[in-house]
Amino acid sequence: MRVRFIDPEGHEHLVEGEAGESAMRCATRALIPGVIGECGGAMACATCHCYAMPPAGASLPEPSSQERDMIDGCIDIQPTSRLTCQVVLGPELEGITFIVPASQV
Repeated sequence: MRVRFIDPEGHEHLVEGEAGESAMRCATRALIPGVIGECGGAMACATCHCYAMPPAGASLPEPSSQERDMIDGCIDIQPTSRLTCQVVLGPELEGITFIVPASQV
């Protein structure tokens, strides 16, 4: 499945993701600038913060309270802020876009 990342400098990266993997794993495998995933997906660092834009007709589940608490500690929070380690890719998210905030670099 195709996942689009837009890095802090505005460059678009189209990456092939695997159903069932986290968007963070997809991004770190593709070396997307600004998505570090320092904690390896344990939701303990927020170094994978991005703005998530699901494709038309799709939606993401609401963030858990733990994810929301981690996001609250990020810089430049927006209503679409998510930790990519908590977004599991599936066919319904084909074409999802993640924008990496400038504060992530």
